[in-house]
Amino acid sequence: MFDDLWEVDPRADESVLVERIAALERMKAAAAAQQARLAVALDAARRATEAAAGVPAARRGRGVAAEVALARRDSPVRGGRHLGLAKALVHEMPCTLAALECGALSEWRATLIVRESACLDVEDRRVLDAELCADAGNLAGMGDVRIAAAAKEIACRLDVQAVVDRVAKAGKDRTVTIRPAPDTMTYVTALLPVAKGVAVYAALKRAADTTFDDRSRGQVMADTLVEQVTGRAAAMPEPVAVNLVMSDQTLLGDDNSPTFLEGYGPIPADVARNLVSGAVGDSRSQATLRRLYRHPKSGGLVAMESRSRRFPKGLAAFIGLRDRTCRTPYCDAPIRHRDHAVPHNRGGPTSLRNGLGMCECCNYTKESPGWHVTTMDENGIHTAEFETPTGAHYRSTAPPPPGPMVIEISELEVRIGIAFAEPDAA
Repeated sequence: MFDDLWEVDPRADESVLVERIAALERMKAAAAAQQARLAVALDAARRATEAAAGVPAARRGRGVAAEVALARRDSPVRGGRHLGLAKALVHEMPCTLAALECGALSEWRATLIVRESACLDVEDRRVLDAELCADAGNLAGMGDVRIAAAAKEIACRLDVQAVVDRVAKAGKDRTVTIRPAPDTMTYVTALLPVAKGVAVYAALKRAADTTFDDRSRGQVMADTLVEQVTGRAAAMPEPVAVNLVMSDQTLLGDDNSPTFLEGYGPIPADVARNLVSGAVGDSRSQATLRRLYRHPKSGGLVAMESRSRRFPKGLAAFIGLRDRTCRTPYCDAPIRHRDHAVPHNRGGPTSLRNGLGMCECCNYTKESPGWHVTTMDENGIHTAEFETPTGAHYRSTAPPPPGPMVIEISELEVRIGIAFAEPDAA
């Protein structure tokens, strides 16, 4: 059966091709159900092993979600979601698990049902599970929105107070996030309580309704948001630190290699040069130039050493520029900690080679029993190897600096910053 599904015959009848697509989708759902069972089994086995070893109950099972994430080539945050979903399906929602296994639900739609029922106690959750998913035929034709709405409706009927309490607590999750968008743009997203979110949008809409120039409505709303948040006109340069990493050939020569903007990612050379010229030419900005020397063969940033227990500010900034995002494989989270790969209490030095830029979650995870992280520097290429308690190994390599590879030792890396502290001497 599997061999037939893997073969693609472009001359096959259209109905056969469609049926194979459907069969593969059912297989994906069945595989997700089996992954849930395996994740729960791994968690139970790890907790039993740690209990026998005398690990306190509160610390048992730490790092399991990260191992699940690595095995699925996913970020640690999503690993926690995968493990939480698996526990809910296996222990509390057998009908939803069965619907997933037979292909009536996708993994995402099963996640929506679990999410909407999370505020209920176990008994009510099982009632919701049976009412919505006991007959998998009732799920036919239901999309994401209808699935979520049906689960929410049942949850409100079973325990409206639990739903109200959940809504009341949701305001604590308010936050603002940023992520790259195509063409050197970015998405700044605010998660707000519904009343405040509607009020913000209404204010921006009102500004667009009362402004009459050559800008579109969306442009007026975006410019108004920038002006109201920063207190400055949208066209003015911002007096905040902007770390732009580029080679001297890109800045001063004719090389057009992409540059790297910290907090965003790669940007075209022409855009970077425009940012630099705008900052240097504006008397209100404080543009500074820093040189970071590269390895003559690999192009990697050279090492720095410190005797401090904690990474000094210059060395920490250096690690952040080298690693860009969390060094755990598949984790793209922003760097929050610059810490030791081999812990200081195990003799790990406070050096660039032993330093890793990591998100908070991954840094704490690697301190769990059975986790080991080692680093190496081969011809200027910084590599970290992660070993999990099960003996699985994963490698992470620092991204190369922007600009062409060079042979001369004099080749240097240029960083343009605004109001940025001088790093320690290399």
